[in-house]
Amino acid sequence: MKSCFGYIRVSTLKQGEGVSLDAQKDAILAFAERQSLTVSKWFEEKQTAAKGGRPVFNQMLTQLRRGRAQGVIIHKIDRSARNLRDWAMFSELPDIGIDVFIATESLDFNSRGGRLTADIQAVIAADYIRNLREETIKGLNGRLKQGIYPFRAPVGYLDRGKGQPKVPDPLKAPLIREMFDLYASGQHSLRSLREDMNRRGLRNHGGRPLSLTGVETILNNPFYTGLIHIRRTGKTYEGQHEPIIPAGLFTRVQDIKSGRYGKVSSRHDHLYRGLFRCGVCAGPMIPERQKGRVYYRCHTSSCATKTIREDGLEAAIQSTLSSLEITEEQAKALEHAWAEDSCAEEQARRREALKLQLASETGRLDRLTNLAIDGTIDPDTFARKKRDLTLSIAAIEEDLAGLPDPAEIESNRMAFLELAKNLALLHIRGTEAEKREIVENAFSNRKVTGRNVELEPYSWLHPGHHAQGVLSGAHSRDTYRTPELEGGASGQGPEGLKRLLALSKRGFATRPEPSM
Repeated sequence: MKSCFGYIRVSTLKQGEGVSLDAQKDAILAFAERQSLTVSKWFEEKQTAAKGGRPVFNQMLTQLRRGRAQGVIIHKIDRSARNLRDWAMFSELPDIGIDVFIATESLDFNSRGGRLTADIQAVIAADYIRNLREETIKGLNGRLKQGIYPFRAPVGYLDRGKGQPKVPDPLKAPLIREMFDLYASGQHSLRSLREDMNRRGLRNHGGRPLSLTGVETILNNPFYTGLIHIRRTGKTYEGQHEPIIPAGLFTRVQDIKSGRYGKVSSRHDHLYRGLFRCGVCAGPMIPERQKGRVYYRCHTSSCATKTIREDGLEAAIQSTLSSLEITEEQAKALEHAWAEDSCAEEQARRREALKLQLASETGRLDRLTNLAIDGTIDPDTFARKKRDLTLSIAAIEEDLAGLPDPAEIESNRMAFLELAKNLALLHIRGTEAEKREIVENAFSNRKVTGRNVELEPYSWLHPGHHAQGVLSGAHSRDTYRTPELEGGASGQGPEGLKRLLALSKRGFATRPEPSM
């Protein structure tokens, strides 16, 4: 009896695409028995034949060319190939003396008519795939235009079924927001962010810890702002799903990743790593652990500044924060001043300015679209600029929607009074990450000269400037027109105040009193 291979295939692991593997095998065995053939080896594959490169199929062809069998039996022609490249290799087997048998049809591959019939069927199978692909793409594009993401939900969202928008995962969505907030703080590299998020319990779809590539994929995905961006085509769509993060935060993260906000420092074990510089040579104070203690050292050999212990830095920070705190009398005076202040006019001006910005960006998007219609710019440039403008428009709309009401302004003012009265206590209660955040956002310049620690507060912490950042409750800009408002090179002025207000609300509400 002639020895033959049996080849059976389905397109995916889940479906049998018409005929299951067992049904194909039964049909091939029945055919072999009728034709007095022996199936010496089975080749089973669960992969689409629309594309080349199937490992089991290629392995079978290699063994046939080496003479390991005299023939091959398949269930139907479309089981062997649905692309003409693979079919060309398969249909050449009779030319090297290998018999080809189709279990469901009586095709003679040794005759011209039989091979012609088989070739026609192979072309029909390939055309079926092309048509299926076109119809699938039409369906996907239709979903995208509706704002529905037709693929698997990104980490942080859940699938609700076909034709339904993704919904935030109640467990992972808050961690995604924390992830963006942490990176936007400038205190993390991608590696330290991955370690931190894995410690917090964020996992990928497979339940495994995030990889470095997974972290970068999340940070680069505007899906979390409510937009759908298809990287292959470069097109961006307005999604129906609920955003997890604001567009402004996403833009800031992209700016940090691209280096527009300076180098992001990795957070290591040393508490104030990267926060202090030498007051003599302006070099970094680099932490080192010696005999169980951490020393911050200037590595310039000729510099008068040598080392200072971390607990010395801690004591100087505590002392300076204590000196910047306001008294109960000052707090009452501020409350009285606020009671006579009206911020409605300033909010109206802010709203009008945002509307003008929105009109300007919308006009730019309209002009960009006209240029694309006229063919003045290429599709790649249009897609890239459209995405940037769409994010900018979304950020402005968020600012408009987020203009605070009087109740929010009052809440911010009360939080500021609590912060201004308890700066040192907030630092004592804070975790290491929170202590770093307090120092970075409270002091614009942090130097060590000799053995002296010099800390220069931002303007909102100076006497006479208290509470300027919360009088109106309006959103602060990422950059400011004057150096005084800008708060130094890092741009942490009013933005830093917002972060410390949020930290104080969280910290005083959840941290216990320090034990003495």
